[in-house]
Amino acid sequence: MGVFRDCRSLNKVEVMNRDLNKLRQDAEAIFRAGLQAVEPRRAVITHLTVHGDTLHAGDHSLHLAAGSRIFVVGGGKAGAPMASAVEEVLGDRITGGLVCVKYGHLAPADRIRIVEAGHPVPDGNGYDAAVAMTRILESASEGDLVICLISGGGSALLPLPAPPVTLEDKQAVTDLLLRSGAEIGEINAVRKHLSLIKGGGLARMAYPARVLTLILSDVVGDSLDVIASGPTVPDPTTFRTALGALEKYGILDRVPARVLTRLRRGADGGVPETPKPGAPELAGVANLLIGTNTIAVGASAEKARELEYRTVVLSTSVTGETRAVAGVQSSIAREVLEKGSPVPPPACIISGGETTVTVKGSGKGGRNQEFALAAAMAIDGLPGVVMLSGGTDGTDGTTEAAGAVADGTTVARARSAGLDPNRYLENNDSYHFFTALGDLLITGPTMTNVMDLHIILIGG
Repeated sequence: MGVFRDCRSLNKVEVMNRDLNKLRQDAEAIFRAGLQAVEPRRAVITHLTVHGDTLHAGDHSLHLAAGSRIFVVGGGKAGAPMASAVEEVLGDRITGGLVCVKYGHLAPADRIRIVEAGHPVPDGNGYDAAVAMTRILESASEGDLVICLISGGGSALLPLPAPPVTLEDKQAVTDLLLRSGAEIGEINAVRKHLSLIKGGGLARMAYPARVLTLILSDVVGDSLDVIASGPTVPDPTTFRTALGALEKYGILDRVPARVLTRLRRGADGGVPETPKPGAPELAGVANLLIGTNTIAVGASAEKARELEYRTVVLSTSVTGETRAVAGVQSSIAREVLEKGSPVPPPACIISGGETTVTVKGSGKGGRNQEFALAAAMAIDGLPGVVMLSGGTDGTDGTTEAAGAVADGTTVARARSAGLDPNRYLENNDSYHFFTALGDLLITGPTMTNVMDLHIILIGG
């Protein structure tokens, strides 16, 4: 028979650990509630229905004429479950198709071929998938319908370099941009002008067929031209925009020569621009947003209130250098704890968005793990504070973790284990730091992607 001890017999450390464990469990439950709200199948089924010979997609209605064909194409981490859901709605009306997803992000599909490829740096599988997709698109004719499924990661998963640029060139420039600290819109401006499929290129290939694009947003502000580099959307950026981004981050003289040649030829008018607003090949395109970070944050906030936390949503548009953002949010946690502002404990502060990391070290990690490490240092010693940062796609950087969890004891526990938090942070090695502490957030592939969630809990 076990020995029962009530709270009166627990010492102070045991009580603190029990409370922190509860906060950690609640933080993960709040995070997972956000994920559930943007599950791709639910998003597609909610927005796509068929009545007779009419396909309804949000406010759009498309007539499915006898003899017309339906092709399904696309790319992104959520592509497989989105394809399965489209098959559930349309069944044998689908002629065929191809969707490219990140390795390990498969789901069953019968009429649509699912191909796995590299992300965030494109690889040969992605290139082969893009070439095969081109053949499908060019076979579509007037009266046919192309349903395009787009989600986060689509830029890397649909690499179709424009001559003279090669796949190896795109891999090199992608790696440079990801390490530079550039915003996703700037990165994608470059990608669009090195590609035949991005920046409206996919819709141009499908013309004169009609195109319906279902989109899960993974960018701040839900700009359709930025999500997966907008393959079916008019492109407001130019070759000069792309050159400006490379110059801004000091990598203009480090990109492959063929990249520079194409961008400079385009800027001088020697290469046609991407399709702009009003382009005739985009007239038959309908783009529909079916999942966003705002939806995920709202569901997380609802779960937090259910768990009886006074809840504040800071923003769904958080950007900036990860360490700086973590510092600001840590200050808010301190304000709640010390002054009861903007709400008294027990409190939950939630935000969403996508920060950036300027990589200077040789370690392993991602923006969410680095956020948690910087936060751990900022809240060192604060009682009853837990901060979780996680990517809704279940991966962070090139790691298998979605992010990490930190609290006021993280730094002390690390030092007791012989770990120097400053050294790990400066080496961009947050993954190995949190691995040693057992504080990584591991979800496995979530099959969705609507940026990141930051969750702060302050106990009562």
